[in-house]
Amino acid sequence: MELYFFLAKAVIILVIFGITLLIATYSTYAERKVAAFIQDRIGPNRAGPWGLLQPIADAGKMFFKEDFIPANASKWLFIAGPSLAMVTACLTSCVVPFGSTLDLRFLGIENLVPVQGIDVNIGILYVFGLVSLGVYGVMIGGWASNNKFSLLGAIRAASQNISYELAMSLSIIAIIMMTGSLSINQIVEDQDAFWKWNVFRQPVGFIIFIVCAFAECNRTPFDLPECETELIGGYHTEYSSMKLGFYLFAEYINMFVSSAVISALYFGGYHFPGESLLVGMLPDGALGHNLLTMLGVGVFFGKILFFIFFFMWVRWTIARFRYDQLMNLGWKSLIPLSILNILVTGAVVLAWPKIESAFAFLN
Repeated sequence: MELYFFLAKAVIILVIFGITLLIATYSTYAERKVAAFIQDRIGPNRAGPWGLLQPIADAGKMFFKEDFIPANASKWLFIAGPSLAMVTACLTSCVVPFGSTLDLRFLGIENLVPVQGIDVNIGILYVFGLVSLGVYGVMIGGWASNNKFSLLGAIRAASQNISYELAMSLSIIAIIMMTGSLSINQIVEDQDAFWKWNVFRQPVGFIIFIVCAFAECNRTPFDLPECETELIGGYHTEYSSMKLGFYLFAEYINMFVSSAVISALYFGGYHFPGESLLVGMLPDGALGHNLLTMLGVGVFFGKILFFIFFFMWVRWTIARFRYDQLMNLGWKSLIPLSILNILVTGAVVLAWPKIESAFAFLN
């Protein structure tokens, strides 16, 4: 039975990994279509019906392009940079709970199987640890290129990520204080009702987190590390072929993971309004349980796709910040605001038992 449970978990991990890569791949297509819609254009429409094979064509072009390493570059670090960026991006999604549990007793598996790669009680720390490691891929690639524009882009990326990771981490502390756990799964379970979603209980923290997510993903209006008008291409100026593809693909994977984490932390994850009413309408036993779980998985991916669209919409709507504006926003606005949010949340958490007892007569 343990073998069957292990095989079921392996299948879930492979499916999550495949869906992550698929959504990241077609995010490139969606980005072009969204940009075309906003700019009143058609977008990709030649490779396959409605241009649906355009990502495959792009991948083929990247794969068959000539690969070269600059003469004065540090060869092994030049290769390690995009590899590290890609690996850390792919590993982040394994602690995100994409659904509740599956009842697979008909396969001889006694325990319920979570729709999640691994459920660790420090899931938030795991995510932030990998996000912090991702910047090393950018720094290594920019430094190893032996190009001044690449180095400037890498320095910008490092300072930007450090600045906005602080505010993002502080915004999460308020949720941890309310939930009492570092487990993402526990945070999602704490939002089992629509009115308990953290976007309502922590609106300031949500705004801080999503702004920092744009900066962490190097997305417009915070794409200073790779802005073409100033740094040619930033930290990946000297890259071509699949090494460049790894950097670009890692950015879209990070956007997918950021959308998943935002959905899990602030929008109830796989929970949805009317879920409790639907439970009584579904069949009893494993079939009803699994139907509800798969419906929750579908709802969760719907939330993820909405935030991916939001990332793209903002890119073609808001102009790029100046670098001094970027730093001022992170250090002088977001960090003080997140600290104030922690203080207010702490006061409410400490006073909440007394508030409940004071209004107990209403029950």
